[in-house]
Amino acid sequence: METFITSLTVFVLAMWVGFEVITKVPPILHTPLTSGSNAVSGITVLGAMVVLGSMATGLTGTLGFLAVVFATINVVGGFMVTHRMLAMFKRK
Repeated sequence: METFITSLTVFVLAMWVGFEVITKVPPILHTPLTSGSNAVSGITVLGAMVVLGSMATGLTGTLGFLAVVFATINVVGGFMVTHRMLAMFKRK
């Protein structure tokens, strides 16, 4: 139970710090930050696939599958945003 409380505390603090950091970023920098987070999401996809491959319990399989789905959506969306952002700088 103590490990769960510690993990929950770290998770809640990470969410709070992440929210505070993102809300302080000016709107003009959100697009480059989004495109830069593709590498982190790619690592998340790999980690989720490892968890999904181990399949220790049904819960880890479900959470691993959801992590793969959501991280893949994030990666694809980030690449789409990056492609659109780079298209704005092309000469006509």
